[in-house]
Amino acid sequence: MNTSEEILLKNLLEQQKITQAQKDEFSASDRPLLELITPLLGDDEITQIVADLYRRSRVDINGIVKELGLNAKEFLQHIAAAFKLEFFDLDEISIDYRIAEKTGMANIRKFEILPVKEDEISIHIVFKNPFDVITQDKVQNLFNRKLVKIAVADPAQIDKYANKLELNESIKDLVAEIRKELSSSATAAGGGDSSGILKLIEVILKTSIQSRASDIHIEPTETNCIVRSRIDGLLSETFIFDKDIYPPMVSRMKLLSNMDIAERRKPQDGRFSAQILDREYDFRISTLPILNGESIVLRILDKSKVVISLENLGMHPENFNKFKKAMKAPYGIILVTGPTGSGKTTTLYAALNDIKSIDTKIITVEDPVEYQLNLIQQVHVNEKAGLSFATALRSILRQDPDIIMIGEIRDQETLRIAIQAALTGHLVFSTLHTNDAISALPRIIDMGIEPYLVSGALVGIEAQRLVRKLCPHCKQKITPPKSAMVDFEHFLPEGYQFYTHVGCEMCARTGYMGREMISEILPVSDHIQNLVANGASKEEIKKVAYEEGFIDMFKDGILRAARGVTTIEEVYRVAKV
Repeated sequence: MNTSEEILLKNLLEQQKITQAQKDEFSASDRPLLELITPLLGDDEITQIVADLYRRSRVDINGIVKELGLNAKEFLQHIAAAFKLEFFDLDEISIDYRIAEKTGMANIRKFEILPVKEDEISIHIVFKNPFDVITQDKVQNLFNRKLVKIAVADPAQIDKYANKLELNESIKDLVAEIRKELSSSATAAGGGDSSGILKLIEVILKTSIQSRASDIHIEPTETNCIVRSRIDGLLSETFIFDKDIYPPMVSRMKLLSNMDIAERRKPQDGRFSAQILDREYDFRISTLPILNGESIVLRILDKSKVVISLENLGMHPENFNKFKKAMKAPYGIILVTGPTGSGKTTTLYAALNDIKSIDTKIITVEDPVEYQLNLIQQVHVNEKAGLSFATALRSILRQDPDIIMIGEIRDQETLRIAIQAALTGHLVFSTLHTNDAISALPRIIDMGIEPYLVSGALVGIEAQRLVRKLCPHCKQKITPPKSAMVDFEHFLPEGYQFYTHVGCEMCARTGYMGREMISEILPVSDHIQNLVANGASKEEIKKVAYEEGFIDMFKDGILRAARGVTTIEEVYRVAKV
């Protein structure tokens, strides 16, 4: 039992809400404390007691909320209502960063506060501890011309936005340098490049790479320019600039990518390379005209990144064996399915990396080629030049290949050529957008392919998702209530232990670090082939698949959560029951 729970039990005993015998029993129990005390006290009374402990600064709010499984937002709203304070959900409001800049990062860190907004009379400030009167007096002295309105917010959100401010503070001098260059006559006359803009672009790229981002989004709003990074599949705000910094930054990025800087009405695609943190990176850039300018998205491609082997992808052992067996087929189609950003291309590259050899001719057709592989001929699709997936495939078949990899099956024409290639003795790997492995069979038939061709061509279908892995430095043990385990209790392994995410400096307060694949493999057996050829429904195919030992993504994910790799919430987020 952790410290916060011990403090709560001690408090309940002092208030004679529980007996000494009950306290000892609860302390020794493995069940969640909230589950044990709720039948005795009720939700409202527990919230009131915890709020009182928080007011007396006896418990860490983040700790007690996580440990007891309380809803942080509801709990803080209760505190705000009980003590007549304002409540702010910082993710849902527009913070006035100018006040924070005037306050200074030193004061924000020292007093654990965040100024949110101001009006004619008051300035609204969220406090990590809204009951510390001494700190409140010191903060009031900073704003002696206005009345400080005390507000509450999730402490984790306060930390998140304070970190963002600190990052923006670190580039303040750079922004000032850019403004100076923009206003100088030389730049205005086109007499030189802005070195400040180049430095700023480098800072954005460097910060995103250091935080393990896969994509960078630069988006203009009516008043600002927002930079967001996609880390472990989710976007988080990195920088906010004033609107005047945006045009020169976009122009410079277009020049780097050999785009037309004068074209702002059409989408454009480009690519550039840069040396960041002593490593060579490729950046694939895409522009899209939007209401306030152009939305810019950069995909980060690490040139030195080694394509991992299939064994290291982390498949369930049984699924791994099924996939390896499918790869040994002399001909047929192996499909990898899942939504955009689920790691399908990585799986295909890993499979080709394991299968390639000097005596095998492998040709891929991709849009675009992301990583270059030895012993593999890679074709880059170019629609403008008339080289589509279908036309490239026809030419590839005349190149005497053994194995073909198609980056994505987008239309019936490509699918039909792929099936013909599979039926004429080639092993074909490709991707398809479906929710799960079994759904791929009716999807192919819906695309207009005859069922007898589908049953004869398909060897195996793999579906996958990426779940965020728990940060090893701050993850915390939890025991979910029985009601939360109804869907999966029957297949939990012995000695299982679930964990929850907390957040620390190492994982940028997210509680997660990195991602791992969960998957399901459907080998197309003789029985399933007959069902498909005879036009069986998805439910009939599913029934036979489970009889043949099919392990779905949800089960794979829960087994990982039971080992402490990820959380139950993550599995539910990406995989349906």
